[in-house]
Amino acid sequence: MLASKIIEIDGVFLGTAIVSGGAAGLRFYAAHDSVRALHNVVEPDLAGLSLQVAYQFRQNRKALAAH
Repeated sequence: MLASKIIEIDGVFLGTAIVSGGAAGLRFYAAHDSVRALHNVVEPDLAGLSLQVAYQFRQNRKALAAH
């Protein structure tokens, strides 16, 4: 692993964006159950990955609040 960035949304640690060798982009390591479906997803940039993770997290949060 060359480098990583923490992805935190609304004060909740969701996982890490990992920069691997090569031109694949950033791989997401999910640490929170609400975004587990995105574990190992690869995106070309941190902004796109963060948006995808935030969307998934907020959708799951809404679904739980509705119950």
